[in-house]
Order: sequence, then structure tokens, then C-alpha cells
Amino acid sequence: MLTSTKVAGGLPSDVSMIHDGSSGLIVMITRDHQSFPIEADIMRVDQFIRQVILPMTVLICGCLANTSDAQSPEYDTSTYTYKRVGGLAIQADVLRADDDVVRPVVVWIHGGALILGHREQIDRHVRERLLNDGYVIVSIDYRLAPETRLPQIIEDVEYALAWIRRDGPKLFNIDPNRLAVMGGSAGGYLTLMTGFRVHPRPKVLVAFWGYGDLLGDWYTKPSPHPRHNNRKISKAEADAQAGGPVISDARQRSGDGGIFYNYCRQQGQWPFRVSGWDPDADAALYTPYLPVKNVTAEYPPTLLIHGEEDTDVPHEQSVLMAEQFKQHGVEHRLISLPGGEHGLGGADPKLIDEAYEAAFQFLEHHMQK
Repeated sequence: MLTSTKVAGGLPSDVSMIHDGSSGLIVMITRDHQSFPIEADIMRVDQFIRQVILPMTVLICGCLANTSDAQSPEYDTSTYTYKRVGGLAIQADVLRADDDVVRPVVVWIHGGALILGHREQIDRHVRERLLNDGYVIVSIDYRLAPETRLPQIIEDVEYALAWIRRDGPKLFNIDPNRLAVMGGSAGGYLTLMTGFRVHPRPKVLVAFWGYGDLLGDWYTKPSPHPRHNNRKISKAEADAQAGGPVISDARQRSGDGGIFYNYCRQQGQWPFRVSGWDPDADAALYTPYLPVKNVTAEYPPTLLIHGEEDTDVPHEQSVLMAEQFKQHGVEHRLISLPGGEHGLGGADPKLIDEAYEAAFQFLEHHMQK
């Protein structure tokens, strides 16, 4: 159940680019044969430049810029099984300094439309800074759709946070009273879910390009955006990619979850395929899973970061959450980045750095309370 390795920070892992001359498509594969963690795995050259090269440039520049401020921290990574469902071990990685100091903890929740991704996909800005600032990071897996439905996915997140609070103090020396949650995209959605589904509530939340509504046209109608429409995907092809054994890490799936996801976006079927509920006939069933419908005055302080030109998760999603926070008197801040696509590619690198810095300051302020 537990393994431990010592890791030092560095630049992003190597990737290889494969150009298919017959189709004009570019596929990007990481060193461990996983697609780059964006929602669409395959794209045309113009999209590739805008959606991949620009975000990677920003990421690498940010890493290089930070080297003058602080050394990349040395830390231990330990992997725990926090829950078992049948024969499936659902795991979490704990990253912390190699000492016995009791530290505050940040739970990181990966993105991937609830279909893709795994616990090793931690935003590098977040990982390096939080470890340098003395936090413990717990990055969790959770069961993935469509093999698992939405309610059980949320159960995993709730279970993970309860496990961290209960067992974290003795397993990895955390202060359970100083717990924050961060995540990007679908991880941002799950972060926002913890604001009303988890008790005690986290002290502070940071959602990167997340969402609080699953029933808007952006998810229930066919997407008009090129990123989801590189080629027409048939139902048969999509269904062949997913729907097998239950998994909690996209690398456990034999098919390509990215193809399944793009089919869902092409057809406007994502909510139904993830939950099993018709967005019109069963709309009431979604209410307990919509952060935008569940904000109260007790909701934790929340910072939202979103690119204004996001074609995967509309910027409006963070605006709607900010409006609810204002209405209910919840301390919050929305940082909108002009020109920013999903993951902030295309935005001004200086503004991206400032947004991340604001997030870390917001976190630190509320974790000290």
C-alpha cells in the first residue's frame, strides 16, 4: 500500500511530437506514453500552436523565472491506498518535506472532464511553490466516468478528504485544521464541490478554470469549437474507448478517453454520459452536484482563475460562481485573464505569474486564520 521515492524538481517531462501527414494532425505523447493533460489529445497544427505550444512556453518560462527566487525543493512522495472498491485500489500521492514537522495540507484534485487524468498530474506552479512554502500536498485519484457515475465520483472525493483529516496526522504529519483544496478544470469543479459537500469545510479553495454548472448549453449542446471537432467520432468508436472495468487512473483504461470525451462534446452528451441522468427530464437530480446552486454564507473563501477565451470550460462558469459568492457574502476573488484559453495558454505570461502569486497569497492568508 505504500511506496516512497525522493524527487527533486525540474523542468517538465520530455514529450514527443508525431505529425500525421495524411490527416494534418499532430499527436503529442509524453515520456510515459500518456497524452498531454488537455481535454483533446489530437489537434490540427493551428490549434496545436495555440493550445499546446503557448501553454507549454508559459509553463517552462514560469519554471525558469522561479529558479532565481528559490531552489526547487527536495521532497518525499509516498503513495497510499485510501479506499478500495472491489479489487480497485484508489490512491493518493503525498508530497512533503523529508522531516517530521507538522504542516498544513493542500489537497490537489486533477482535471480531465471526470474521464481522464490521474494523481501525478499536479500543476507545476502549484507543486513547486507549495512545497517551498512548507505545505504538504495530497494529490488524489478518484473513480472515473463513464465506468463510474457522478455520485460515486463525489463519494470518492468526500471519502478522500475524510481520510486525510482522520489518518493524515499520524501517517504524514499534517494539521487537519489547516486544510485547503485546489484543482484545475474538472478538478476545479470537484474543488468547488468540496465547499458544500465536505464537513468540516476546507479553510480555503482555489479553482483553476473550473465550473459550477453542468446543465448549461456549453455541456448539454454540441460544442461548436474546433478543439472538440477535429474529426467526426461515431458512437460505436466512442463506446469502444470506455465503459469497461471500473478505474481510478486513466492509464488503467485500455481505450482512449480523449476520443470518448470529444464525442460527448460533439453530441452535447457529457452530463448524461457522466451521470446517467437526462439533463432535461432529470434536472432536479443534478442539483446536489451543482456548486452554483449550493452556495451559502458558510461556503469557504474561494479564489477563481479563468482565461477569458476558454473554449473548453467557458469563462462564464467562474463568473457565475463569483456572482453567487457575492450574493451570499462569501469572501472571494475572480482573476480573469484576457486572451487566455483553457489552462491560460495565450494569456500574457506576466499576468499568469501574477494570477498564481495572488492564489498563493490568498491561500496563505486564509490558512493562517
